[in-house]
Amino acid sequence: MNPTLSTPASADLTVVALLAGLLGRLESSTTAVSPTQYREVVSRLSNALIEADAHPQLRAVLDAHPAAAELYENLHYDQAGLCRSPLDAALSAEMRAVKAIENARRGTHAGG
Repeated sequence: MNPTLSTPASADLTVVALLAGLLGRLESSTTAVSPTQYREVVSRLSNALIEADAHPQLRAVLDAHPAAAELYENLHYDQAGLCRSPLDAALSAEMRAVKAIENARRGTHAGG
């Protein structure tokens, strides 16, 4: 039997890590980013995240790449909600959103 350099699972995680890093750089770029390029990176990362979903080290990659973690959370929102967000932060964001919607319906500003 020939030894392999990497298993498919570790190869998938390498792709996830590389694309996650690229997405982070695109999101923090001070120069304009092509929407087509951005969509392509997000699409490829989404597919890679789905393929690597059961990988035991995926959490560490997501912890290191906030933009990829947010994408992962969005991919699983229908099943787990804000599964990677701390509960306090998620609840606070939801309460702010409800207040903003109420203010918008009344035609008032968020501060007033």
